[in-house]
Amino acid sequence: MGEFNYLQQLPAIAPEIGLTILAVVVLALDLYLPESRRKGTAYVAAFGLLGLAIVPFIWSPVSGIDSYWGGMVRYDVLAQVFKVMILLAAGITCLIAVGTHDLARKGEFYLIIIVSTLGASLLSAASDLIMIFVALETLSIPLYILATFRKGDPRSVESGMKYFLFGSFASAILLYGFSLLYGFTAQTNIYAIADYMTSPEFGLNAAPIVVSLVLIFVGFGFKISAVPFHFWTPDVYEGAPTPVTAFVSVASKAASMAVLMRFLIAIFPAEFVINGQVMQEFWIQLVIVLAVISMTIGNVLALVQKNIKRMLAYSSIAQAGYTLIGIASIQTMYLTDGMTDLSQTAAAQGVAAVTFYMFMYTFTNLLAFAVIVIFTEATGSEKISDLAGLSRRNSWLALAMTVGLLSLAGIPPAAGFFGKFFLFNAAVTAGLEWLAIVGVLNAIVALYYYLVVIKVVYVDRHEDDEVPIALNMTTAWVLGATTLSVIALGVLPQAIYNWALSSASTLFA
Repeated sequence: MGEFNYLQQLPAIAPEIGLTILAVVVLALDLYLPESRRKGTAYVAAFGLLGLAIVPFIWSPVSGIDSYWGGMVRYDVLAQVFKVMILLAAGITCLIAVGTHDLARKGEFYLIIIVSTLGASLLSAASDLIMIFVALETLSIPLYILATFRKGDPRSVESGMKYFLFGSFASAILLYGFSLLYGFTAQTNIYAIADYMTSPEFGLNAAPIVVSLVLIFVGFGFKISAVPFHFWTPDVYEGAPTPVTAFVSVASKAASMAVLMRFLIAIFPAEFVINGQVMQEFWIQLVIVLAVISMTIGNVLALVQKNIKRMLAYSSIAQAGYTLIGIASIQTMYLTDGMTDLSQTAAAQGVAAVTFYMFMYTFTNLLAFAVIVIFTEATGSEKISDLAGLSRRNSWLALAMTVGLLSLAGIPPAAGFFGKFFLFNAAVTAGLEWLAIVGVLNAIVALYYYLVVIKVVYVDRHEDDEVPIALNMTTAWVLGATTLSVIALGVLPQAIYNWALSSASTLFA
């Protein structure tokens, strides 16, 4: 019987087992391959990660079985979607790094990427406070190392130090919030905590719960780059090696969004009331405030940036604000016999919108940063003004950059259009029409600075207009695959959206 249970639960962590094996393989290759052949390590890591993205489809989540491995993880459709997303992001990041002169043969770089991916994958399915914290640190500590990977570059060292210091403080605050929840309930499983706090014997007032919730929001707010916990983002984006910036911008944000949704819905559902105060109303208002200030400050500060990576850093802050609109729309509706049809509720649409947006954002941001990697390797510049004439130096590179920026701006047929549409529609369904209007106005502001870059690429002249920028086979495939993915998600979004919508039913179970 024990063996049967073990085998039954093994698929829940199959991708993580594969990542552990892949990490050992990459370490061995780095140790024993001669310097001239170590570029092959990058391809082993990249295709290994891309191959592991298939594993969640081979062993799909089993309906009716919620908790695995002693309640530490839940393998449901939400975890499946985000694991696929994270593994694809890591694999593409490794392929992007192959195009750099200083990372292509650094086996330890790919090993650290794999370890960080392991943490992100576990985080997306974590359902226990201990597992959440361990997975979060497994994700974060390798990223601190990667941010300082270019030891000879003062900007890289500075960015890594800032990332480490801010991250350490955020982790300590998050852990303190967790410790308060554990102290109130004597439970670490988030569903057990919810059961205890909604039971008659739970006698606390709302104040300590609100304090713990705010502390936990600080920790997660740091990870998703939400204002006012965003101070590290521009410096880290600019100073870290560009492939690292690409990975941080998508994998860390995606995993944190997944666990944030799971945590809030599980521990603070609509029926959790203390002294007449519905706790879900409190965190929804908190999310709304963070969404508005993140969108506004991110877009306004992006307007004045001269460095393309800093501009995308503030864009990332704004994108976090858009995504929080979807989380704010998660207002569950209950009848006497339970929740109404999930497909008709704002809650389901909010979960689906956030999930689709992160899926779209992963490919979009990786596409934009892939172009930046190729451009900076050829020119040594990250200034927006130096992108002038890119359309004449390499028309395919200019087209890829345009598709990526239009997707971030939410312009069809790129995927960002439906990404924002689903988020704003979820807000309207939840009765948050004014929040959707604020999101639309911010999207209009953002359109300006994205179009400025496109104008520079196609209209402005540069002294090196006639100097072509070559693409190697690997970078050409990365650009082609991510560009087609962004367009495909913009033309045919329904398949991924329906997949994301199915994750809501398991998230509320």
